[in-house]
Amino acid sequence: MAELTFTGVVLTGGSSRRMGRDKSLLEVSGKILSSVVAMALKEAGASEVLAVGGDIEALAALQGIDRAIPDDFPGEGPLGGILTAFDQARHDVVVVLACDTPRVDAATPRSLVDALTTDPECAVAYAYVDARIQPLTAAWRRSLAHEPVRSAFGRGARAPRSVFSELNVVEVATISPAAVDDVDHPEDLQRYAAGSQ
Repeated sequence: MAELTFTGVVLTGGSSRRMGRDKSLLEVSGKILSSVVAMALKEAGASEVLAVGGDIEALAALQGIDRAIPDDFPGEGPLGGILTAFDQARHDVVVVLACDTPRVDAATPRSLVDALTTDPECAVAYAYVDARIQPLTAAWRRSLAHEPVRSAFGRGARAPRSVFSELNVVEVATISPAAVDDVDHPEDLQRYAAGSQ
């Protein structure tokens, strides 16, 4: 299979209510979370990596992030961030990852892109781990998903999984559980800092 050029996206605009502070700029084991995710995308072959939402100035300075852009729909959930990414991405394939997964690696976006490209009619390939959909670990084909996502957002949808029923999708069950293990609460941060994963 030929190498496919893709845009990597780190969603950095969440409210981080459970954490109590901005997760996108948290340091875990000496590394900023958003930078860890961005570098995984770069290592997987992303030709550009965007950070969408959050502290644009601080995010733009992080290793691995090429452009930090404001979320066009702040406070409106991850689907708004994905729409913003679709409008800004340079490539048809857009790999979207949450900013709070400290153990994501390059194998994750590679697996998503490989799954997406096996079928030219596939609009999204998402991680399916431990019998759970992981909608913020997904590769999207913008040319097939942009308008359905925009339409669903206009009808009030805010969660990515809410649009999956309208698209040709594929579940990627080969993603490591560690790659989607996120940091939501202060105790999660302490667990990672202590090295117990």
